[in-house]
Amino acid sequence: MAMYAANNIARGILKYAQSGGVRLGGLICNARNVDKEYELIEELAKRLSTKMVHFLPRDNQVQRAELGRMTVIQYSPEHRQADEYRALAKKIAGNKDMVIPTPMTMDELETLLLEYGLLSGEEVAA
Repeated sequence: MAMYAANNIARGILKYAQSGGVRLGGLICNARNVDKEYELIEELAKRLSTKMVHFLPRDNQVQRAELGRMTVIQYSPEHRQADEYRALAKKIAGNKDMVIPTPMTMDELETLLLEYGLLSGEEVAA
């Protein structure tokens, strides 16, 4: 679903890029630990004419912090996941690579998901 949302956001940016100067700085992957996830998001970014800014690995420390009603950095500032969020913040702050994206059609997006095994042909037909 996040890939559909990213494509729709790219569509909205394209719509307002000329009149409002809106640009896309890239994609952030909040990992779910599915097969070929990194490669899939890299390919999605390429097809949207952007880049993957950061790949956030999945870690249960996020849920622990949420249960404590804190961010990971507040909950456990020395944890490796806190370091991931710091790295992400630096990448966002330093990102100067803003683009007008090239959104995919629904068929192209579903074909991409099929290529990476995240969608079956039966799901596309439904």
